[in-house]
Parts: sequence; C-alpha cells; structure tokens
Amino acid sequence: MAKYLYSPIKQRVVLLLAAGLTLGFSPSPRVHARIWKSLPKAWKEIGRTTLRRIIKEFKYKRLVDLKEEKDGTVTVVLTKLGELHALRYNPENIKIAVPARWDKKWRIVIFDIPEKKKKARNALRWELKKLGFFELQKSVWVFPYECGDAIDFLMEFFEIRSHVRLLEVSDMSHDADLRLHFKLGVN
Repeated sequence: MAKYLYSPIKQRVVLLLAAGLTLGFSPSPRVHARIWKSLPKAWKEIGRTTLRRIIKEFKYKRLVDLKEEKDGTVTVVLTKLGELHALRYNPENIKIAVPARWDKKWRIVIFDIPEKKKKARNALRWELKKLGFFELQKSVWVFPYECGDAIDFLMEFFEIRSHVRLLEVSDMSHDADLRLHFKLGVN
C-alpha cells in the first residue's frame, strides 16, 4: 500500500472518487461556495481546507486529474493510477500480516453500533469474521496480531468510527481457548 494513502481521510477521498462522487472546484470564491453547498454530505464531512490539501497532494502524486469545464468549474477525477489505489481500499482486499512470533498481546474490537446503522454493523461482523477474528460475544471480537490499520479502514469505510473501539490487552484471564483457536500454544 502506498505510504501517502495511509490516512483514513485520504482513503475516504479515494473511495468517494472511485465510487463516482465527482468533486468540483472553481477559482472563483463565489462559484466555489455555491459548489461546496451542493456537494454531498460525504465530501462536506472531510472539510473544505483538508479536502483542498488532499486533492492538491493527489494531483502532485498523479492520482487525480483536474478537468476544466465550460462553465469555469474544475472537476476532480481519478487517474488510472488513482483507480489502482482505490482497488486496494476495497474491503475485499484487506489482509492482516501475521508475524513469525506472537507479541503476546490480544487485539480486541468492541462496538455498540445503533440499530439505524444495522447494515454497517452486520458488514463489520462479516469483515471481522473473514479476517479471522474470534467472536467472543456479538460485539466483542479478538485477534492476536496487529490489526490497527485494517480496523481503522473498516471504521472509516462503514462510517462507524464513533461506535467502535480497538483495545490492545497484554493480560487476559482464561485465554486458553483463544490460544488454541489461533494455534498459539497454551501456557
């Protein structure tokens, strides 16, 4: 994965562009304000200043192109390179590296996602299971290896950051079943 796209906000911008949510800019402050008001909520949540900085950086890295329209607005679109990076941020492509030695720390994902975000909750459960997490309870999942980037991406992708927590625990009672499940040996 490209180092300059590790930020969850940058990942979100790439995903929004890949999903076809166009982004328009204009050199005119008046036109720019009108465009900003009409943007979907997903763009506004990122913030105007942050978004402009990210787009400028992506332009420099050749991830996006700026196309000037007849009315003077500038549309931001992904380049082929940008599309390749967007494919990496598809939940289907998430993988967690398994180190040679376990650091004897458990990673625990806990969440309390409201009913109105039930689809996101179910999708998160599905992705955790697919990644190999162990379901301790319905909203408590355990994994033995570093997984912060993957969880960060899932929280951002499903827009549930405020409902999910990732804990790193170095001591857990009664973890023999977990050690057995992950083939870590029972001490």
